[in-house]
Amino acid sequence: MMKTMPTDVKSLIQEGAELTDKALEMLLPGADTVPASIHGAMRHSTFAGGKRLRPVLAMQAATAVAGKLPAGPVLTGIAQLGAAIEMLHTYSLIHDDLPALDNDDLRRGKPTCHVAYGEAIAILAGDALQTRAFEVLASLPCPAEATVQIIRLIANAVGTVDGMIGGQVLDLESERVKPTPELVEAIHRAKTGALIRVSVVAGGVYAGATAAEAAALDTFGRKAGLAFQIVDDVLDMTVDSEHLGKTAGKDQATEKATWPAVYGIEQSERDAAALIDEAFAALAPFGSRAEGLKSVARYLVERKN
Repeated sequence: MMKTMPTDVKSLIQEGAELTDKALEMLLPGADTVPASIHGAMRHSTFAGGKRLRPVLAMQAATAVAGKLPAGPVLTGIAQLGAAIEMLHTYSLIHDDLPALDNDDLRRGKPTCHVAYGEAIAILAGDALQTRAFEVLASLPCPAEATVQIIRLIANAVGTVDGMIGGQVLDLESERVKPTPELVEAIHRAKTGALIRVSVVAGGVYAGATAAEAAALDTFGRKAGLAFQIVDDVLDMTVDSEHLGKTAGKDQATEKATWPAVYGIEQSERDAAALIDEAFAALAPFGSRAEGLKSVARYLVERKN
């Protein structure tokens, strides 16, 4: 069975989020599974109200390659891949909020993991989500070659060289240092952009992308991922905490290296729009099959929280 995702972006994102949540519910240990404290902490942060944009991007990349989204039991394939990516994203947020890093007590409008469960359990919950994610990826119902490629791509995107952890280190070390365009772009491409990019590429690989298709998705993901983080920087400066769902103004307070700090808000908004146009151009080989992917990318730069 195959089915087409709805074209309306809000419906498309909601349906993708629901698929992801069902998969996460089944793949994460129950809150009463021993040791209950860590499983409660993992679920606290995983189900704190995330938009599931990375899993949705993976689903829409698969649709761009295959024409339609594979249907079937919720754990078949693309929802499982999306759930694993969301576990990795959640792990990064738990650790990012810790006192030793960004020291934040609000995430998605709720207490951060270390506030709710204590610092030790929060650290271990992040570790546990990462290891569970790779366990889930290793069980993907696709050819072994594709599974290995997906694991390699995702591990690289989470790592220290142009990956999420490396970006986090650059971000930490750049506080109270005058930001340069090169530094800000390096941080954004690694800290946030790498996981967005790999969500797109992994979704395509899962659906059987050729090398040329995977390269086109990679270009799209790089540009859309950078645009997403530029918009995030702008929102931090222009939206209050209640609407943002996390502590607003944090970047300015810690003198973080952000896009608006270098270019100003108006230029940042123009840059994000230009990057999305370039991202769309990379999807030309997919024709109308990429409409869902384009609509999600457009949503990324037009969102208000």
